[in-house]
Amino acid sequence: MSDTASLESAPVTTVKTSLRPIDAEGLAKFAEAGKANPGRRGTNKVHTVMEGQYRSLSSVGEKHTVVVDEPLHLFGQDTAPAPGEIVLSGLGGCIAVGVTAVATWKGVTLSKLEVFLEGDIGNPAAWGAGGALEMMPPQMGFQAVRVKVVVEGDAPREVLEEIVQHANFYSPVANSIRNPIPFEISMA
Repeated sequence: MSDTASLESAPVTTVKTSLRPIDAEGLAKFAEAGKANPGRRGTNKVHTVMEGQYRSLSSVGEKHTVVVDEPLHLFGQDTAPAPGEIVLSGLGGCIAVGVTAVATWKGVTLSKLEVFLEGDIGNPAAWGAGGALEMMPPQMGFQAVRVKVVVEGDAPREVLEEIVQHANFYSPVANSIRNPIPFEISMA
């Protein structure tokens, strides 16, 4: 028997690895605490310092720095993502966290999770610097956001779709984008 013949008759197997799991017990305790106190809130804090032109550095917590810039056509240096791209990346991260948590809660092991985001955004008012100043807030910012989730795991497609929709419904960042929230700004 030739080597080719033995290869042709060998069964085909696909090796799939799982994404690194989260602590299911810790998640259950966190969920129970939320059930016991649904009004509980946390506070995210960020300190942003302008470096020059449109490039800024934001200290997030005590360990992380996020750099923001604008592209060349908006008079930035294009050295980092634009503010709207950072918003979309936060949304993508939040949805990915939610899908992972809901899958863990439902006992589904994920092998792949990718989130693709697009947001239609305009700035005809030129940040209020003399552009289309008759624009009203609902006409500015994101006018549409589209999210596509690629997820694979040890569950049927219908269950994975349910997980994605559940994560979307409860996503804090998605709900911040979808729903009006109280917002204030003042001089320090």
